[in-house]
Amino acid sequence: MNSLSILVIATAHAALGTTGGTTGVWLEELSTPYYAFIDAGAKVTVATLNGGVIPVDPHSVSDDKSKNPATVNRFLADKAASATLTSSVRLADLNPADYAAVFIPGGHGAMWDLAGSEALGAFLTKAWKSGAVIGSVCHGPAAFSLAKNGKGEPLVSGLTVTSFSDSEETKMQLTTTVPFLLESRLRSQGAKYVKGADFTEHAVRDGRLVTGQNPMSSEKAAKLVLEAVKEAR
Repeated sequence: MNSLSILVIATAHAALGTTGGTTGVWLEELSTPYYAFIDAGAKVTVATLNGGVIPVDPHSVSDDKSKNPATVNRFLADKAASATLTSSVRLADLNPADYAAVFIPGGHGAMWDLAGSEALGAFLTKAWKSGAVIGSVCHGPAAFSLAKNGKGEPLVSGLTVTSFSDSEETKMQLTTTVPFLLESRLRSQGAKYVKGADFTEHAVRDGRLVTGQNPMSSEKAAKLVLEAVKEAR
């Protein structure tokens, strides 16, 4: 296993339920960890379930660059990085044992495609078994839904985690739009769910599992992933 190879798995789901609105990846949750990993010397691969286009939540990017996080502007101006938004790698073509860490950014899209993917569940189960660090932020932990630990239990069972909270979803007025509430699902799978104040930075690490609560937690979550990878070497 190459200790400097990190896989980022993004949502490719663009429809915001039946609202007629669009969603996708929340770009800061992709761009901030991407550069944290790149700047630490890692080789980063960006994948989706089927490869190809990664839709970006329109609310996560502004035409006024001064309103964007610095990493978002850097990502969009970086040809190699921005190319991943149209040509992500197909998950089925990858081997989980090849990566020191797997990171899943959020965006509401993850609640649909990543949460329901048996292939992703199996991939994360194998990555965990191989000793990889698994990290995620905001709605990204929806991807853990079908992943298992070494005992065949839900991956998050008995572990301290965070994610986009039910109270944050309520404030977004999307509790009846999303297919489930993420905090509630994690709790139902036996996770020890913890949260910070709504829409403030909060990330936690429990061994090789790292989670962040919301977009503001992207940088801290990425740093905790790198910390866990360093310890695992």
